[in-house]
Amino acid sequence: MARTSSDPAVVVGAGPGGMMLAYLLGRAGVPVTLLESHKDFDRDFRGDSLHPYTLELLDRLGLADKLLELPHERARQFRLHTPTGSVTTADYSRLPTRFNYVALMPQARFLDFMADEFRALPGCELRTGSKVTELRRENGRIVGVQDIEAGVVIGADGRYSRLRRLADLPAESLGARTDLVWFRLPHKESDPPDADVDLFFGRDHYVGLLTGTQGWQLGYSVPKGGYAQARADGVEPIRAFLDEHVPWLADRTHLLTDFAQTTLLSVDISRVRQWWRPGLLLVGDAAHVISPVGGNGILMAIQDAVAAANHLVPALRNGPVRDEVLAAVQAEREPAIRIVQNDQVRIETRAARARELGRPLVPARLLRLITALPGVRKRAARANAYGPNAPVLGT
Repeated sequence: MARTSSDPAVVVGAGPGGMMLAYLLGRAGVPVTLLESHKDFDRDFRGDSLHPYTLELLDRLGLADKLLELPHERARQFRLHTPTGSVTTADYSRLPTRFNYVALMPQARFLDFMADEFRALPGCELRTGSKVTELRRENGRIVGVQDIEAGVVIGADGRYSRLRRLADLPAESLGARTDLVWFRLPHKESDPPDADVDLFFGRDHYVGLLTGTQGWQLGYSVPKGGYAQARADGVEPIRAFLDEHVPWLADRTHLLTDFAQTTLLSVDISRVRQWWRPGLLLVGDAAHVISPVGGNGILMAIQDAVAAANHLVPALRNGPVRDEVLAAVQAEREPAIRIVQNDQVRIETRAARARELGRPLVPARLLRLITALPGVRKRAARANAYGPNAPVLGT
């Protein structure tokens, strides 16, 4: 195939990681075809968090102010609430950045915004309703998908990645022990003004609460594989838990009347041993599934996109991407992913152990003492805001 100054790229999956990587490649002059299996982004996502790292990246790209004109909420603290008291574990307001908060915006709105910016780049095309069913191969190398040739194919198609299966790159489970029953309840003006991102713990369950422009999103924990039993039990136990542990929601828990109002968020923590094949790179949930703990799945996918763009842009200017370039992306990003996932596995294990022993999961006395110090809350916020080993955009 005749080569141009920039070999084209195909990105499969227009979630946050795939969308950002496609945009960064296109911005650097690489022709990109972005394929999304759904016809649009008008659906209910489970992740709406844009961390300070992401907002600073968008600011560097000249997009942050425009994006933040759209409706969003700003979470400045992260808290744990237990029968023995409440703990503020992270305080984003103390970070030395103009984006000293987590922006909570419906993911569909963020993706629509980025899609418009991507389409405006020369040589960039977004095809919706495009399911990839075939990888093109030549001499053991992946050279495109279906009827599209490419110098590299990026698999960013999520935790159930079809490209991962087509490339025979199985994901290994690391031991998630919890699932979440996900539902919404409306906001009221009388709600606590400091409620943003909170966890409420009881003896056998916890509820994660996340604010947003479309009301409160709530996730009620059940043991892994316990959704069927929870469904059989009905919504009454969930309402009773909220009435006891989140009493300011008690005046609207009656609105949860049927399990049909809920969905299952199957918590997963898994990772692919090798993120690439010759000509193919996996990023985001396709390469490593992050649990909802910390709300940093989008952050990790965005950082994958930045690291991948730094390596791929110069490589694509010289023809098809060599194996060592793809391996370098994994080598750069995998240590950070391991840190985040190992922390999540420890939390999952601790919660499951407490549940099995019939005791409440409460912060240790030392944790309560330590997190009373503003400096500790600031460091915790920074760790969550930027993640470990955050890449810097170089293209």
